[in-house]
Amino acid sequence: MLTNYVYKLRPNATQSTKMSNWVDMLRSHYNWCLNDRLTQYAQQFIMGEYCDIRTKAEACPLTCFVSKNGATGEPWKESKIDKKGNPVNPRRNAGMIQDAALPELKKARPWFAGIDSTALQQNIKRLDKAYENFFDGRGFPKFKNRSNFTSFTMTMGIKIQKNKIYLPKLGWMRFYHSRQIPDGFTIKAATIRKRQDGWYISLRIEDKTIPDYVSSPLTNVKSILGCDLGLTKLVHLSDNSQIDNPRFATNKKTRRTLKLRQRRISRKVKGSVNRKKETKKIGRLHKKIADKRQAREWKVANKIISRNVDAIAIEDLNVSGMMRRCKVKVDSTTGRFLSNGQSRKKALNRSISDASWSDLTLKIEYLAAKQGKVVIKVNPKHSSQECRNCGHVDKSNRDGEKFICVKCGHMTHADIGAAKTIRDRAFDMVRGDSAKPKRPKQRKEKSTRTPVQTC
Repeated sequence: MLTNYVYKLRPNATQSTKMSNWVDMLRSHYNWCLNDRLTQYAQQFIMGEYCDIRTKAEACPLTCFVSKNGATGEPWKESKIDKKGNPVNPRRNAGMIQDAALPELKKARPWFAGIDSTALQQNIKRLDKAYENFFDGRGFPKFKNRSNFTSFTMTMGIKIQKNKIYLPKLGWMRFYHSRQIPDGFTIKAATIRKRQDGWYISLRIEDKTIPDYVSSPLTNVKSILGCDLGLTKLVHLSDNSQIDNPRFATNKKTRRTLKLRQRRISRKVKGSVNRKKETKKIGRLHKKIADKRQAREWKVANKIISRNVDAIAIEDLNVSGMMRRCKVKVDSTTGRFLSNGQSRKKALNRSISDASWSDLTLKIEYLAAKQGKVVIKVNPKHSSQECRNCGHVDKSNRDGEKFICVKCGHMTHADIGAAKTIRDRAFDMVRGDSAKPKRPKQRKEKSTRTPVQTC
């Protein structure tokens, strides 16, 4: 079993300064490694044999500093001998080459020798992971700046004694021992992260004797709880209950506080000490909002999982697509830009971001696996527009939170009805392993009823 425990550190001034310097140096090392790979790729696959396409100068050790053989050195290395006694040359990837070049880096730049060696190695693995994510269909690795590179990882030499922790080349450091590490668990790695109110450490602990959490199979599911995520109410459940949305970042008081503090920042001189102080204040306010939201999500997730059911059915939402900007509209005759509703959608995007549906779903999945329950993700298409009595689908069926079918006149709460529809679709997936409902498909008809627009 592998899990993480997070604690807040209490470093002294020397240790805090040293960790800040480590973060800055590791960020420059990360950017240098990424630039090295990009330059090597351009020279090897785009420029061909030329060092410069414009001058058409051929690449050689005298005219070009980039090696044609790998990211930072020779990709072939004689490391193994086969049964016949012949050397075997396994090809090394860019990460292995850059990892092997760390001793040369420390000789050329002695200040890197003050950083723990495992932190430098994990920094290269961090770049390798970014490339793996890119090849899996996610975004291409980007260069880091002070705002998005605030952590580093260490894997060896970590010790704990009561309320003190030992980190290599940093020494013993006090921390808030908020919960005890269970017996039998060993520390595999530690990630130190800088936040607005100080330094935090995330300990990765493992006990191989304890098996991982395993969810029960779908064949054992007999009862399902449907969940419909919303903004007026955070969650609507199929048992006719609702969970309030506290709106930590979009309530009136918080928005006014943010407005006043952002105004104070804008009135300070750029680069001044007072401006940095105000920036830290607003950063601490955002962190306080995030901590409140996270605590609330754990409470809501526990409340949902505590229901006496075998499975939880949740909407499979594309949140990033819902928050995408509206398409630009241009007048074909005049060429002027037309109103596309983006100014109104901005407030909706804020509310969606404040609700944090994705984080809530992850916490529900974690707690469900911990209790051996199943989480079923259901396609939410037309779940709040489908009549539960006749199956008719029409946009005019819904009027805010009211649901009145234009075909049969069935009346119910729109969001609770959607939660029940999600539950039924999950039952269909369990029985027939299909997301399509079993009821006959209804043809979507246009209604003459004019829907009422709500805020």
